Amino acid sequence: MRAKITSKGQITIPARVRRKLRLEPGQVLEFDENAPFLKAVKVFDPKAMYDTIGSRRETPGVAESGEEWLEATRGPVQLPKKPKRTTKKKTE
Repeated sequence: MRAKITSKGQITIPARVRRKLRLEPGQVLEFDENAPFLKAVKVFDPKAMYDTIGSRRETPGVAESGEEWLEATRGPVQLPKKPKRTTKKKTE
């Protein structure tokens, strides 16, 4: 896949790459100028992160483990039942 740099130094990230990396319009990328290749990473939203952390503090009775936190915030997960294995007898 290729992208051409404009005279203003802009490029268009191909749609397939944007979908794969879940890049949205208005999202900020940070470039690593010390890398020996073009490297850009998504910049996270610190407000969203702190809002999530803040919601954790406001949730009473939630234990410290990740599994307990997920269960408390989204409810218990019901896994589908495994199908029973059956063996067919050979008929002669």
